[in-house]
Amino acid sequence: MDYARLTDAAADAAADAIADALAGNVRGIAVATSGSTGQPAEVLVSADALRASAGATAAHLGAEGHWLLALPTDRIAGAMVVVRARVAGACLVGVGPGAFTADAFAATADRLPGDGPRLTSLVPTQLKRVMDSPHGADALASFATVLVGGAALGFEPPANVVRTYGLTETAGGCVYDGVPIGDTAVRVDDQGRVLIAGSCLADAYRPERPDAWAEHDGLRWLVTSDLGEWASDGRLRILGRVDDVITTGGFKVNPRTVEHALDTQEWVKDCAVVGVPHPEWGEAVVAFVVPTALDQMRKLHELRTSLKPLVARHELPRELVVVETLPRLTTGKVDYRTLRSVAANVERNTP
Repeated sequence: MDYARLTDAAADAAADAIADALAGNVRGIAVATSGSTGQPAEVLVSADALRASAGATAAHLGAEGHWLLALPTDRIAGAMVVVRARVAGACLVGVGPGAFTADAFAATADRLPGDGPRLTSLVPTQLKRVMDSPHGADALASFATVLVGGAALGFEPPANVVRTYGLTETAGGCVYDGVPIGDTAVRVDDQGRVLIAGSCLADAYRPERPDAWAEHDGLRWLVTSDLGEWASDGRLRILGRVDDVITTGGFKVNPRTVEHALDTQEWVKDCAVVGVPHPEWGEAVVAFVVPTALDQMRKLHELRTSLKPLVARHELPRELVVVETLPRLTTGKVDYRTLRSVAANVERNTP
């Protein structure tokens, strides 16, 4: 029995594939990963994993409800919105095709039934657009829970937002606000890499990747490409990706650490950090910054000075690239591959 491919972002197409999986007509669904830092792959997620993920979400949130669909359903985050609504027998209303806007979100929210909790899942860029619109903010406040994942937040969200962490390989979010949900188990190994086990795990990759799985304590674990740590309150904190670590002058730099420091600067609206080859240092730390306004821009030496109290000397950016927007994938994640290509071709300007 094969897996139904999610090859169309249209909600109806995904709903048909998901219905086939939940009815037992196919083994599950085949979902493409985003390819944000590597080559895209196809992940095979069983119907049992879909149900386990949906059940864990409902149990953690303490309720089932009606869902607003604002994400493409050929990716796991959008597909899981369809799954949760179908498993709960709840209403599902989609924003529809075209560019996502706060007004479209608010109009779709008005179409949801009023006899139960309202739930939705967004990426950070969508959430920010809705928050910045009075009409959108009013609609957002009517939701019991807003799941937000796919990228780190560079702003303080409303109280009804739940920050999620998960992958296609875990049938979407499996850690909510730093806490594993359902029977999800999380380990952080000696190198800081995050490993995940539980009923939500996918069956396999196509083509298979044996190195992605490990056996430990009688459990099957997904070996992720993410770095993490346990915070003092016992919650999981994701630090970035293994492949993103920059080696400069013999030191390791986690780009997310530098991004968090950049986010504290009032003139920085959005940012991303990558590493590019450098003849002297091995790699150079490059900061891409979207300024709040053109007259608020800073020069590289000014930026380095302001960041010195926040990061180690070797973590300070050696190059600054000011852009109007950051390139993003359809999932809302920053397209780091494109940024590395851009950084590799900008005029060298290092201290």
